[in-house]
Amino acid sequence: MAVKRHMRPQSTKIVGVRVPRFLYGTAWKENETLRLTELALQMGFRGIDTANQRRHYHEAAVGQAISAAIARGLLTRDDLFLQTKFTFQGGQDHRLPYDPEAPIGIQVEQSFASSLKHLGTEVIDSYVLHGPSQREGLAPDDWAAWRAMEAIHDSGRAHLLGVSNVSLEQVQSLCQEARIQPSFVQNRCYAVRGWDRRIHEFCSAHEIVYQGFSLLTANREVLARPELTQIARSHDRTVSQIVFRFALDVGILPLTGTTDADHMRADLDVLNFHLDPDEVDQIEHLAVR
Repeated sequence: MAVKRHMRPQSTKIVGVRVPRFLYGTAWKENETLRLTELALQMGFRGIDTANQRRHYHEAAVGQAISAAIARGLLTRDDLFLQTKFTFQGGQDHRLPYDPEAPIGIQVEQSFASSLKHLGTEVIDSYVLHGPSQREGLAPDDWAAWRAMEAIHDSGRAHLLGVSNVSLEQVQSLCQEARIQPSFVQNRCYAVRGWDRRIHEFCSAHEIVYQGFSLLTANREVLARPELTQIARSHDRTVSQIVFRFALDVGILPLTGTTDADHMRADLDVLNFHLDPDEVDQIEHLAVR
């Protein structure tokens, strides 16, 4: 049975850290990263997701965009929720932010120090393990990375920790044995898997914020469904806005990586309306197989 949900504020707090209800993702933007990150900040995004993984991100350009926005008086560092990641060598190209011959804990520390320099900050709001080193279970390298991240957290240089691209079994194992519990799980969110329901439910039960990415690009067939079109028409919104509003209504913190200013405005506008409980329920079960 669908539960009645109410309008929520534009941000929430986790252990004193203000977390916006929508994040702007900076992956796959290459030479456009600086311009698009500046544009996202100008449009009103106050949560930025990046990674020290030059293969898919240009973290230094993100930092340049933030510095430019601060210099213009658009925002202050305290206005911004900044999230970056440590990526194992298997997810990198040749442009490594650490010594690949060093122990994993040293690699994490080197990558983190590089991120601070790239982003022009002394503190990261959320530091994320950018996926375990293997598909199943957690290997010794994963625990070495997490322990190093816990030490960074202890030092006060990262307020919160998270993990990305994980299975339910992996996040369960992490929560069982981690000294510092993850505050975030970030996964690609597929409608055919019930919008990652099992992991999302586990996160809700353990006070972990589930961040969903590729909500649009991973669900193109679902976005074409007539049911979504009808819901969008009834609210005078786009289908994309309906999907993002649905995510918010079921407790998912969505990411968008749009490169279009109008789409940025439309994405943030989803904070200004809500879906009916029966619409939420319909979308939740739209493509489950």
